Amino acid sequence: MKLSVALDLEHESDNINLVKQLKNLPVWIKIGLRSYIRDGRKIIDEVKNIDPDLKIFLDLKLYDIPNTMADASESIADLGIDMFNIHASAGEKAMREVMKRLNSRKNRPIVLSVTALTSFDENDFYKIYNKNVLDKSLDFAEMSYKNGIDGVVSSVFESKKIKELTSSNFITLTPGIRPFGENKNDQERVGTIETAKNNLSDFIVVGRPIYQSKDPRSVVEKILEEIKIKK
Repeated sequence: MKLSVALDLEHESDNINLVKQLKNLPVWIKIGLRSYIRDGRKIIDEVKNIDPDLKIFLDLKLYDIPNTMADASESIADLGIDMFNIHASAGEKAMREVMKRLNSRKNRPIVLSVTALTSFDENDFYKIYNKNVLDKSLDFAEMSYKNGIDGVVSSVFESKKIKELTSSNFITLTPGIRPFGENKNDQERVGTIETAKNNLSDFIVVGRPIYQSKDPRSVVEKILEEIKIKK
């Protein structure tokens, strides 16, 4: 299991300061929509300058017509990031087009598809998809697997069943992790590190419990100890 730390702070300088505190730790850095729209490619370059060994997950959740998504995917790959995501609900054609473009490259990033956002509860999710979260997440995961996507973004509660349906090598990245029982804030389907372990998550994403701490590095070190990853 790997830890991805979310850079979701209000100012670029705060994000950079957080990355500096995490230098030389075996973590991934998640750059999301807010940070990328505000700071652009510069934030990626600055993270790499602080620690070239840090892996970058660009969390933009592409969702558009297939050709536009494929074009955007190629541009994302040119940024030198290590992983990014699309929305599974963009459909099979979009998945195939994205992977067709990227598979022609020598060193392509990992591609994940988003199943059900962890901010959804069952009621709100059903209003949109006319299916419960687990069943629709499994549908999306199977579609993604069959169309060459590397893995999915889901809550911890779907992760194990997704692997059982697809493959043990099919990646599951699980946001909404509250490692030590912190407040769930705007997330609904949250879990602990233990929940993530039990459900075979490959990546966990932690944001506020780290960057709202007075000592983010110590929190990260504690999480890494919990998931038994040491530098």
